[in-house]
Amino acid sequence: MALIYCRECGKEISDKAEKCPHCGFPLQAKPPVKIKKEKGFWSAGRLTIGIISMVLFFLISLQSCAVGLGNAITENGSTSGTSGALLALMMLIAGIVGVCTRNSKSKGGAITSTIFYLFGAVSSMGPQDTYGDLPIWGIVSFCFGIVFLISAIKTQKER
Repeated sequence: MALIYCRECGKEISDKAEKCPHCGFPLQAKPPVKIKKEKGFWSAGRLTIGIISMVLFFLISLQSCAVGLGNAITENGSTSGTSGALLALMMLIAGIVGVCTRNSKSKGGAITSTIFYLFGAVSSMGPQDTYGDLPIWGIVSFCFGIVFLISAIKTQKER
């Protein structure tokens, strides 16, 4: 036990005292209770899908550039390289928005990501004669959009 001085009256008191015996000044405030906020299943899902989307952006972009270059060399008039680049861009934007808004209390970020994913999926439809993987990436983008839509609905009900 050590002796300290009361901050209110200046008299010596025990450091174990809860309040000053002379003036009643409270000495040991109880530390505030921290409430741990759990982020939840949907927040982790948004983070995971957002990161996967950003990685897929690079893969789809490289494929789109290769296909676009091949289309230009052969002069076949196909636009599947451009469609792939648009899909990649939509997935990048949706992924960034999804990661940045994963813990948001509003559902605006999830809805925005859903719109970008679904727009990317729609842009991948059409004749894909020179870019066979594009419909697969479109389906992946569509699935990501549906997951974000469900997460927006579910997180709104949980709050």
